[in-house]
Amino acid sequence: MAKLVSVVGARPQFVKIAPVCRAIARHNAGAGEPIEDRIVHTGQHYDPGMSDVFFEELGIPRADFDLGVGSGSHGVQTARMLEGIEALLLKARPDAVVVYGDTNSTIAGALAAAKLHVPVVHVEAGLRSFNRRMPEEINRVATDHISDLLLAPTLTAMRHLQAEQLGNRAVFTGDVMLDAVRHNLAVAGERSRVLESLGLEPRSYGVVTLHRAENTAGERLRGALEILNSVAGSGVTLVFPVHPRTRAQLDGGGAGDWAAHPRLRLVPVLGYLDMLRLVGNAQLVLTDSGGLQKEALFLGTPCVTLRDETEWPETVEAGGNVVVGLDRERAVAAATRAAAGGGGTTTDQHIERWFGDGHAAERIVEAILRMLAQRRADR
Repeated sequence: MAKLVSVVGARPQFVKIAPVCRAIARHNAGAGEPIEDRIVHTGQHYDPGMSDVFFEELGIPRADFDLGVGSGSHGVQTARMLEGIEALLLKARPDAVVVYGDTNSTIAGALAAAKLHVPVVHVEAGLRSFNRRMPEEINRVATDHISDLLLAPTLTAMRHLQAEQLGNRAVFTGDVMLDAVRHNLAVAGERSRVLESLGLEPRSYGVVTLHRAENTAGERLRGALEILNSVAGSGVTLVFPVHPRTRAQLDGGGAGDWAAHPRLRLVPVLGYLDMLRLVGNAQLVLTDSGGLQKEALFLGTPCVTLRDETEWPETVEAGGNVVVGLDRERAVAAATRAAAGGGGTTTDQHIERWFGDGHAAERIVEAILRMLAQRRADR
């Protein structure tokens, strides 16, 4: 039996692990070597709307361990995770630890495993924004360099790993988030009532998310909020599910005397199925999220990215994403163009050219089993 421990803790990681859990279940229903996958939830995202609802909606098995680390500075949070994960690994003695993405949970899981000489598998390896001011960039680079198996979602990510002399550990799998979108889109259509509850008609609104640390404090927060008001003032209704980090800033006076435009609707954070249906029926998306840039592309919704760079250049190359930073004039122009139907179109064939065919989870499971078999053979 192959014994895995998978470490997750944040909303995007719950989305990514769900297809892998389904792929493991399908594998275990066959005649191959069985896989035991024990899930560790660090508690990095602990708000029920950012955590519990995702496990329920996506059918993720209940976490075997919940560290409950909660919020804190990067150092405090990561240290708590390291301590908890290390203790679990000493007891569980897995054959490999699987980490996802680029959060503090990712780097903590990778470090704890590497220091105990447990092989590390990094799902969504090779992403680079080339902005070392982003905590996520530090996490993803460090995780890649201490991982034993690097599972790249795109060919661009493969090239980044090869450029850093990591190509011999890398496998192109495609993007597991494409698996998630394709699996859950019909489910969202059947189960989500978000449009009805918010009184929205399809293609009559845009969707906003804003949560990056760099954009949720000081002048950058106020600049981003003024952009949203300007877009709303141009005639575009915007729905803004407010991330807890952003909400804390708004409630704590971090935005000064800013007030939302009447067409900018602030609503509580939404679950995955509601977000899929909301984005899939929107005119456009304005975001600083990496994952939502891709989801918008997969759903055919034009995206305007409120950052100075993206770790997903494929979305720009595909014509589905415009990166404008916090330049108000460029942001309003791009949003107005997208709302008017000028955001371009992307076919499934185009998407598969950059992100694979929607079967990344199966390739992830196969790659992990190959690595473990090779390690046994080398002993």
